Amino acid sequence: MEMRRSGVHDRRIIAAIEQTPREIFVPDAFRDRAYEMTALPIGCSQTVTDPLEIARTVQALAPQSNSKMLEIGTGSGYQASILARVCKRIYTIERFRSLLAEAEKRFTEQKLFNVISQVGDGARGWPEQAPFDRIVVSAAAEDIPPLLADQLATGGVMLVPVGDTPVDQRMIRVTRTETGFDSEELWPTRFVPLTEGTAP
Repeated sequence: MEMRRSGVHDRRIIAAIEQTPREIFVPDAFRDRAYEMTALPIGCSQTVTDPLEIARTVQALAPQSNSKMLEIGTGSGYQASILARVCKRIYTIERFRSLLAEAEKRFTEQKLFNVISQVGDGARGWPEQAPFDRIVVSAAAEDIPPLLADQLATGGVMLVPVGDTPVDQRMIRVTRTETGFDSEELWPTRFVPLTEGTAP
């Protein structure tokens, strides 16, 4: 399996991806490409992240079965559906109302009742529900977003793509300690930019 060859060995994550039918998260025109290891367009100039990138991200987050998670950028709901299978509860924010409405239908269809979603400004996070054990940001910030980092619990982990341009982006892992934050660069990546506010 390509994921194992790429360093993804966590059986829980591989099982969660195998249990999540990617074809229901992509437009009909791309159904025949649903299982390609590539990002696919879903409308509103957004994409559904490829399965390998999600697998690497979730493995780097190392969520526990009792983890409370925050996802910035629901998109099609594909990543949240995978995360819901490996954590206790996931809160997910999307700035496009139309995308979230479709994602919520998919959560219901899959009987994923531990997903809590809302339309909102992902750059602000979800302070009313903080702190979170894990935060995953599905859009690239120019720097580590302090508003999101502050919503981590002590010992919590955030993964966020950081970079001024798509070719310069790196996935960064931020860990909150008793005294501050530690960060480490993981791998090159490419995401749409993190945009403040909600879509009109």
